[in-house]
Order: sequence, then structure tokens, then C-alpha cells
Amino acid sequence: MASILIARDLVKTYAGFTALDIAELAIGEGTIHAVIGPNGAGKTTLFNVLSGFAPATRGSVQLAGEEIARLDPASIARRGMVRSFQINSIFPSMTALDNVKIALAALTPLPRRALAGPAATAVLDDPARELLASVGLETERESVAGTLPYGAKRSLELAIALAQNPRVLLLDEPTAGMGMEDIERTIALIRRAAVGRTVVLVEHNLRVVSDLCERITVMQRGGVLTEGTYDEVRADERVIAAYLGGGSRA
Repeated sequence: MASILIARDLVKTYAGFTALDIAELAIGEGTIHAVIGPNGAGKTTLFNVLSGFAPATRGSVQLAGEEIARLDPASIARRGMVRSFQINSIFPSMTALDNVKIALAALTPLPRRALAGPAATAVLDDPARELLASVGLETERESVAGTLPYGAKRSLELAIALAQNPRVLLLDEPTAGMGMEDIERTIALIRRAAVGRTVVLVEHNLRVVSDLCERITVMQRGGVLTEGTYDEVRADERVIAAYLGGGSRA
């Protein structure tokens, strides 16, 4: 299987502290790949470096063969990799529809038209509605985003990410804080979102990981401890030790 995302010799240090040190990580194109590990293992730091929100101290990140390790987040997104965050990143005072339209507009000349009004952005209404429908929010399109239930806000974030038509979608804790009903719904949404693209997710809920993911990378102390299928990593004594009290990095 060809790899669409490859990190090599990837290091991130903060004031002399090494938060990330990965010899190699390869993500197969078209897969759903999980990154797991105990708290502080470096999972979110990895996502920050891959997506350009934290520049690597050294190393290489290649997306579809192109070096992106020194690019800013917007440039990386334009090349086909976008991410979600643990904390909701929506415009809370705007409607769900307008949140998605802003993401869609980023792919058009409209962002350069500071005074573009409703008439200019009306062309984005139908695609925005389709994206909201794809994540189960078709009846909430005129709702103010900040008033939506937590699970619906996370679904809106997914629609915003999908609006950028990514080849690679990074999801940071997509089911964190959810009840069982929202978790089941989110699993189904991620499975649909993965059709035709690659999804990499950081996730603590191992049931979600076992249901969704073909490959799993286990991190500890900023590095890769092991990688394999769910059954392989679950049976690994090193993984058991890491979750039951092994050390970790911030």
C-alpha cells in the first residue's frame, strides 16, 4: 500500500525538552489510521507538527511526495491536509450554514473580497447544505452554532473540515466528551468521511479505534512504541505496560 503521509526523523523540542522524536511514521493512502498512547505521549504535538501549527525542530514530513515540514497551516491545508482540534473551533455567533460557507469560500476568490455580501456567497448555499446533511445537521443549518449541543458542534467541525475537500483528514479526539449515542453517530460519520480519503485520528476510546481503524500507531514518551492492527497492539506487553503506568512526555 502506498503511503500518502510520511514523517522521518521528526523532532520537536521546547526549551531543550524533546516533546517529539519519531524515526519514521508512514500512513497508507485510503486508510483510517489511529494514533494512541497514554496522556502526554506526544500525540497532539505530532498533529501540531504535521499540520504546521508547531514548526518541527528538525525532520521531514511529506504529503503525497511533497515536503511540507516548513509550511504554515494554510499552505498545508491548500495542499490537501486539514485537521480538527480537541476544543471546538467554530464561529459560535454565526449559523451552522455560514460556518460551512466560510470554509467553502476559502477555496474560491471570495476571501479576497472583504466586502462580499450574501449575493456573492449565495453560490455556496447548496454545497454548504449538502455538507451539513452529510453530517446529520440538515435541520440545524440556520441554528446559531454556539447554541448547538456538544455532539452537533463536533459534527459541524467535521463538515467544516470536509468543506476543504482534504486528501488527508486529521481528527484530534473526535469523540472526547461524548455520550454513547453521539459516539455511535460519530463513528458512522467518520466512516463515511473516509470514503475516498485518508483519516488519521488521535483517540482515547479504544472501542472507537477497534471499530474504525485498520492500522494503529502507539506513542510513548514522544516516540513510536509500536504499530500494527488492533489485535496486535492490544496483545503487545509494551503497550500494556505503557497504559498501566509507563512514563510519558508532555
